[in-house]
Amino acid sequence: MIVWYLEMTSPGELQAAREPGADVEIARVQPPSPELSRRLYEQVGGPYAWTDRLGWGEREWAAHLGRDGVETLVAWVGGDPAGYAELVTADGDVELTSFGLGEAFIGRGLGGTLLHAAVRRAWEQAPGRVWLHTCSLDSPGARPNYEKRGFRLYETRTV
Repeated sequence: MIVWYLEMTSPGELQAAREPGADVEIARVQPPSPELSRRLYEQVGGPYAWTDRLGWGEREWAAHLGRDGVETLVAWVGGDPAGYAELVTADGDVELTSFGLGEAFIGRGLGGTLLHAAVRRAWEQAPGRVWLHTCSLDSPGARPNYEKRGFRLYETRTV
């Protein structure tokens, strides 16, 4: 498996995405919802073998989401959760720790729209950089989407 690390070091690097349709809303989840985050983690990550948090129960999800600096943004389409972005602020940076769409929403331009909103929110925290990692097991559109929004590759690892 290949893991790619990407970053943005200035808010001016963020590239716009197309405007969402009238039936799309991107909103921060307040208060945090362990149930919704677990559902989205499974919905988005299931096809790509995301397993790190599958064993988490309500308590682990609540503890994680309740930490300072953890935020979840959800893209809603016609009232249904289409995908999400999780941001974690730590050590002066913001990491996009989870990001993606459910399979039924891929290919509709929502990924760029959600990513743009999440990164814009990340820059509101005034970090030194915004960063993420993706891998060869993720959606083939993941890395190109990150790069279209302005992320640059800074490290590659084979594991």
